[in-house]
Amino acid sequence: MKYINFEDASDAVSDEIYMKEALKEAQKALDQDEVPIGAVIVCNGKIIGRGHNLTERLNDVTAHAEMQAFTAAANYIGGKYLQDCTLYVTIEPCVMCAGAAYWTQITRIVFGANDRKRGFSIHGNDLLHPKTTVISGVLENECAALVTSFFRNKRNK
Repeated sequence: MKYINFEDASDAVSDEIYMKEALKEAQKALDQDEVPIGAVIVCNGKIIGRGHNLTERLNDVTAHAEMQAFTAAANYIGGKYLQDCTLYVTIEPCVMCAGAAYWTQITRIVFGANDRKRGFSIHGNDLLHPKTTVISGVLENECAALVTSFFRNKRNK
């Protein structure tokens, strides 16, 4: 697993474009009163999977944005491995989603904001496939603001 800061990434422009698509997915979650996290999976310049949190709607703790996107992408390509693909997700994946990313053998994970309470990196980076590259901090402020305002509004109700 290779960890790169966004400022050092060679695909910075396209990473921002696809992160904006993940933010659109996060907005869909917010509109459904779900934790606003969104994800897209890109392969060869094409979005092949989209997802946003559906844990409340489906009453399923595993219905995270990444899991929805993995399933959509695997269905699109007709296989379970997502080599040569990139996962864009607004918030750092949790341990469950990092484990799923490991099994898909996804090439890159690009995320917006760190999750200092539930993100995979607090448990070490060995949760990801050794060939996976991670880029963090893409549109970090926008990604963090959605989740922060969501929970602030929940506490003030």
